[in-house]
Formats: sequence, structure tokens, C-alpha cells
Amino acid sequence: MGKINKMECLGCRIANGVEPNLHIIWETELVTCVLDIAPFHEGHTLILPKKHYWDAEEMDDETAHAVMDTSIRLSKVLKQLFHPDGITMCQNGGVFNDLTHYHMHIIPRFKGDGFSWSEPLFPHGAEKHLSETRDQIAKVLATG
Repeated sequence: MGKINKMECLGCRIANGVEPNLHIIWETELVTCVLDIAPFHEGHTLILPKKHYWDAEEMDDETAHAVMDTSIRLSKVLKQLFHPDGITMCQNGGVFNDLTHYHMHIIPRFKGDGFSWSEPLFPHGAEKHLSETRDQIAKVLATG
């Protein structure tokens, strides 16, 4: 991604504490953690890098490690406070990133809460090509 003006990006404004009415729960020099304004459950948190990134693969190693380290720390705290049955950590990339700024969701989960991994709307047959898909991915990973 090209350079972006931090004031034009909502995620940058949130991550850098510029947006009003934020519920910041933790921050370091690299990331900011805020409560989601439309939480799935109490404690639903977003981790945003302070520097602008759209997708995970754009992040430098230090920022990526900070996001992951923070997700682990938050997961432990949310389990201690809210006693969920589990934690879901997820992020949406590309056109599915509605904030246009990388952010990871840390969501306390409870049995029967209705949060689900959805199935594709249209059959695609990918399950019939697992060996070929494995070989394709492994080849690229080995060469680059």
C-alpha cells in the first residue's frame, strides 16, 4: 500500500488515539487495543498497529510480533475476567477489511453464542483437490 495520511484512515485515528470516545484498554509504542464499539461479547477487543497497514503480510516483523504477543496477553486477561468457553482471534484482509487498516479481533466466546464459521454459499469442490493444493502451497513456500 502507498503512503496514507493518518487523518484519512479511521484505523490510524483509532490506533493513535485521535478518534473521540475510544475505550483504549492497552497500548505500546507499536499497537493500541480498544474495545469494539459493537462487541460480540463483553471484552471484545481490537488490536491495531499504530503504523498504517492494510493486510498482515505488509507488517514488519516487530509489529507482527507485537500484535501476536498482545493477542496472547489479552486472551489470558479476558479468560481471567469473563470466564469464556474459548477465545476467537481473527482478522479480515483485502476487500473484507472494512476498516481499511489491519486489526485483529479478540473475542471471548461461549457455547451456544451463535458465532459461527460459515460455509460457502456455493459449492466449489476444493475438498476434492487437497493433495494438489497442498503440493502447490508447499512448492511456493519452499522456493520463496
